[in-house]
Amino acid sequence: MSPAVEMLREDRPARREAAPPRIAVLLPCYNEEAAVAEVVRGFRAALPTAEIYVYDNNSADRTIERALEAGAIVRRERRQGKGNVVRRMLADIEADVYLMADGDLTYDPLAAPLLIERLLAHQLDMVVATREGEGMLARKGHAAGNRMFNGMIKRLFGAGFTDILSGYRVVSRRFAKSFPTASHGFEIETELAVHALDLRLAVDEIPVRYGKRPENSTSKLSTWRDGLRILWTIAMMYRALKPFKFFGVIGAALALVSVALAAPVVETYLETGLVPRFPTAILAASVMQLAVLSLVCGVIVEAIAEGRREAKRLRYLELKRA
Repeated sequence: MSPAVEMLREDRPARREAAPPRIAVLLPCYNEEAAVAEVVRGFRAALPTAEIYVYDNNSADRTIERALEAGAIVRRERRQGKGNVVRRMLADIEADVYLMADGDLTYDPLAAPLLIERLLAHQLDMVVATREGEGMLARKGHAAGNRMFNGMIKRLFGAGFTDILSGYRVVSRRFAKSFPTASHGFEIETELAVHALDLRLAVDEIPVRYGKRPENSTSKLSTWRDGLRILWTIAMMYRALKPFKFFGVIGAALALVSVALAAPVVETYLETGLVPRFPTAILAASVMQLAVLSLVCGVIVEAIAEGRREAKRLRYLELKRA
């Protein structure tokens, strides 16, 4: 080897080994005294280098004391609702990888390293733990609703997830810091999934065992109340992200109503040259005007939505990958 090459090799700075990613485990909790300590210890054993945060959401029991005893970093969010807690967590905490789970002992901490490894190895933005096992069979109403919402999301926003309501997932720093959350409650999982589908981010799923809650712990999810909220969230997100289709469907429905109302009037006019049903004719014309207005609104809002999508994409690209 020539002396010049040797000199270049000596002058070249030594390559630094990549620092391990900073991992934050995020546990939103509301009255989880019975399980939170064991959850914290489980994630501490599975991820020894991670920082484990418990965000208490106005618990009336000893959730905070149990979390502190187990070694978690405890913070509080006064605004009630899981969506409010997740918004606060993602805004306040600095990390390279964010693992979100629940404090009710239903998710297996031993799966956490696999979820994180999949995220980092494949440079993904989200990995969702799809739930399997006895926990999914315990409340059949929840399982049926989950299947219905998964089908709706697939039809409206495209395929990508088979368990959008799973609370066990890993997201990248890029995703966490560019996610414009607006949800207040359990709709947050739906919003996370739709955001990833809207920006066409790299995502994956891994099946994970989903267990039952401890006997002295109760679920905070209401089948009907929260189900209706999730349904409303899906509709509002479809309006915001797919406005031309949303308003186009409304316009088409109004146009069909207008044609149905106008058909007898037009038929009478062609036969007799008279328009004896003026109220019906006026109503049909008014409904058709609403149909046209709806279509125009769809065109305008679609342009606005595309601009917002580009802004979110640019914000996402500004952030460095872990």
